[in-house]
Amino acid sequence: MNFKKIIASSVTAALLLGVTGCGTSETQEEQITATITVWSPAEDQSEDSGKWLQAQCEAFDEEHENWDLTFEYGVCSEGDAGTTIPQDPSAAGDVYMFANDQLQALIDAQAIAKLGGNTLDQVKANNSKTVVDSVSIDGSVYGVPFTTNTWFMYYDTSVFSSDDVKSLDAMLEKGKVAFPLSNSWYNSSFFLANGLTMFGEDGTDNDAGIQYGGEAGIDVVNYLVDLVANKNFANDADGSGIAGMRNGTYGAFFSGSWDAASVKEILGDNLGAVQLPTITIDGEAKQLKSFAGSKAIGVNPNSEYPEVAVALASYLGSDQAQKSHYEARNIIPCSLNLLEDETLASDPVLVAQNDTINNTAFIQPTVAGMSNYWKAAEVFGLSLISKEINHTNASEKLEAFVASLNASTIAE
Repeated sequence: MNFKKIIASSVTAALLLGVTGCGTSETQEEQITATITVWSPAEDQSEDSGKWLQAQCEAFDEEHENWDLTFEYGVCSEGDAGTTIPQDPSAAGDVYMFANDQLQALIDAQAIAKLGGNTLDQVKANNSKTVVDSVSIDGSVYGVPFTTNTWFMYYDTSVFSSDDVKSLDAMLEKGKVAFPLSNSWYNSSFFLANGLTMFGEDGTDNDAGIQYGGEAGIDVVNYLVDLVANKNFANDADGSGIAGMRNGTYGAFFSGSWDAASVKEILGDNLGAVQLPTITIDGEAKQLKSFAGSKAIGVNPNSEYPEVAVALASYLGSDQAQKSHYEARNIIPCSLNLLEDETLASDPVLVAQNDTINNTAFIQPTVAGMSNYWKAAEVFGLSLISKEINHTNASEKLEAFVASLNASTIAE
């Protein structure tokens, strides 16, 4: 008899029946004595964070009087979950944190369980569709999101008004703007803005490839050629964007919450942060769209105590835990409920990140074909910056770019 298969079936059943945390369940909790292993980044367990993870687990334990729980902690960053946990899922944490781009690897290794019942209801009710989609594969949800990952725009309110920042072209008429055009995590936003697609409309169809060609693609390339030629545009590379904000050269640049503390120190009361602006192509405003993802709490289907593991995952992704995470480490929460919290809503960075996720973002594809994307898009961006690409050869250069993007995804 395969004990691991029995345990995996049990945890899946528990998830789909809707075992939940936060002190609630559909039936009276049974008496359980268990040791639960929880994996997280080291920062969540450090003195600097007030041992956030340990404090949350202890609070969870107090809410479940019928459970006698002992916790063991392991260190694994969200970005390493997809390589570390599949090595031996049975020896990994009962509950762990993962970045959404690790999800397919975890599923392939049978190292993460689907959510269902009340837990699934909680995830769908508390998050935007974009966030829910980021932890979903083929219609199934695999994690309780606790933060998002994307980029947005910082700006100096003494240079640009709240109306100016709605349009990149309007901004370029007033002041200097830095944008990392040579960075492939950013430059896709222009193609996506003009209705072009990556692996289908939702980024999940590997066979569809990256469709940046045609007249719509040529229009984007011509826009970018003009953008590079604009005296108020600068390519942000090697930290030049934030350096230019510090010395007053630039009035805006594009980055994420990781730069929040530095930008607040630089701009002080003049700090502005907003979702992405539009660009104008053929006289029409087109919305820039950033790559976006999330980080979430996952449950190991090999857990010996599935009811506890599901409840703990739900708790670690709850509103209370997200707010505490923000206070401890400035981890931007993604719960829609917390966006109405007066204290949190006063943080322009928090609002900008969530507005971007909800309004001006595209879930970063995780399909196999993305392996072709990163270097090819970087080279294309650098060719724009060096002015190797121009209006005369825009069509030819775009055709070659699209071919390199789809080298192994277009069916023969």
